[in-house]
Amino acid sequence: MHKTFNYILQVLYMGCQWKMLPIERNAKGLPEIHYTRIYRSFRRWQAEGCIDAIFAGSVSRLRDDSLLDLTVVHGDGTTTAAKKGGDNLGYSSHKHLKGDKVVPFCDRHCNVIAPFVSAPGNRNESPLLREALPKLTAMARAIGADLQGAIVSLDGVYDCRANRRAIFNRGMAPNIPENPRGRKTPKRGRKRRFDPAISEERFRTIERVFAWKTSFAVCCCASNASARCTTRSRRSLIR
Repeated sequence: MHKTFNYILQVLYMGCQWKMLPIERNAKGLPEIHYTRIYRSFRRWQAEGCIDAIFAGSVSRLRDDSLLDLTVVHGDGTTTAAKKGGDNLGYSSHKHLKGDKVVPFCDRHCNVIAPFVSAPGNRNESPLLREALPKLTAMARAIGADLQGAIVSLDGVYDCRANRRAIFNRGMAPNIPENPRGRKTPKRGRKRRFDPAISEERFRTIERVFAWKTSFAVCCCASNASARCTTRSRRSLIR
């Protein structure tokens, strides 16, 4: 079960197809486990709620160890490339790649605190925020955290009335820079609350989370390529 779970994590990080998962071989040169068995285990655990329970347990452990700082919650979206295909994919004309898009949240210490909301790569990020906020509040209730008065720091792409209302209705305050695109005249009324220092903190938190994810995927791909080259060289020596 431990190896099966590690292979599932590897698929989730790399974003590859299940049949392309690099599986270690036993002494006879055969895969130690078939990829379909890993896939069935993942679907069964997902249907039974085991994956969500594992994630909630990890966030709860961080809170018990006083490692969470939920005074500011940072969120953003990113698109992951899937060159060899997969489910829930779309072509992003902005990124010029085919993949899927996720919207995560993290605290001030780069800890991911809510499950990702995924969508095809051609979807707009702004409406996805209203799908991700219920998961954030549900996770806070599960671990016994209070998000009342917390600040939600987001990019300017999420600047719209519906997103701000969704944040306010959950007792939190948005920190979103006003997006002037599409406006022919300046917006009337008082300027909305915005703290540039909190917005700058996003580059040391949520953007760092994305960098860690990308670096891990690159390291996994390089390690798997090296392992395949080593296996081929051994086979050529045996022959």
